[in-house]
Amino acid sequence: MEQHLQKIDINEFQHNLIDWYNHHKRELPWRKNQDPYRVWVSEIMLQQTKVDTVIPYFNRFMEWFPTPEALAEAKEEKVMKAWEGLGYYSRVRNLQTAVKEVVQEYGGDVPSSKKEFSSLKGVGPYTAGAVLSIAYEKPEPAVDGNVMRVFSRILLIKEDIGKAKTRRVFESFIPEFLKGVKPSEFNQALMELGALVCTPKSPGCLLCPVQKHCAARAEGMQDELPVKEKKKAPAAKEMAAVVLKNKKGQTLFHQRGEKGLLARLWEYPNVEIPAGVSPEETVQTYLKDSFSIEADIGPKVQKVQHVFSHLVWNITVYEAEVLEFPENIQDCKWLDPLETEGLAFPVSHQKILKAQKERGNQ
Repeated sequence: MEQHLQKIDINEFQHNLIDWYNHHKRELPWRKNQDPYRVWVSEIMLQQTKVDTVIPYFNRFMEWFPTPEALAEAKEEKVMKAWEGLGYYSRVRNLQTAVKEVVQEYGGDVPSSKKEFSSLKGVGPYTAGAVLSIAYEKPEPAVDGNVMRVFSRILLIKEDIGKAKTRRVFESFIPEFLKGVKPSEFNQALMELGALVCTPKSPGCLLCPVQKHCAARAEGMQDELPVKEKKKAPAAKEMAAVVLKNKKGQTLFHQRGEKGLLARLWEYPNVEIPAGVSPEETVQTYLKDSFSIEADIGPKVQKVQHVFSHLVWNITVYEAEVLEFPENIQDCKWLDPLETEGLAFPVSHQKILKAQKERGNQ
């Protein structure tokens, strides 16, 4: 890397990249201004999520919570509803916690100090670098997957970019590239180049504004970089969910616990099916042990698959009728499916809910 870093004409690289960015950048709603709150929200949403997916979520989120004060004062249920479907729900919980601190400690002004901003809940090195550089023009590196991919190729870096020590390598030399330019432009230009041209597969080298600076292109190694250890295939779990109805035709909905996967989201009661055990029997036992409910388990009505980064849920959905149940069931509500509009559900259970609404309209 060092030899390629010494050879590169940084001024020319900056000019080539930023000129390309100013002519080819996408019109995105969070780029309309440099408001730090808007930039911050967009960066949290964009982590592990595609730009096209984020746009409608961002627009709705800013409509519902246009200021730090609005987000700080909002009920968590409404915030979760705004985030419903984006996944990685701890991101938005941490964001709201951090924004409350901004309102209480900084009068609603997002701090421009790296030390203060980095101390907020959920703010790591990337988020700090992105927000401070884009909103406040601070010469901070914002090292995400796009940036590491671009510079792995430019400087022929062969270390595994999945490792923390490799990320620190990028953070060590990128400040040199931020001198003499607007950090907001340079960092966003790098991200944009990685998203549109220097892509993970089949990079568009012929369209690249900095191809003359690229060591990987010169050696024909652009398709081999960056180096990243392959993740293990996600483990599959066989699950059963139950659409449980009482005599009034209401359905039982359950709120998940305070911690763990999909914390505090609403769902249909569901349970993992052990190998070699009848799903119907498992569901019946689960309802009795968890909710003191006696139920008559009916037919299968749906199959749903949901893929997490580390896990696959294969969910078989059953309908069931309550025979006996206690008056109050902790963390549960009996509702008509149409009464669930304000509740946030995981994507898999949104699919079950949608199917139930459609069945109810037939």
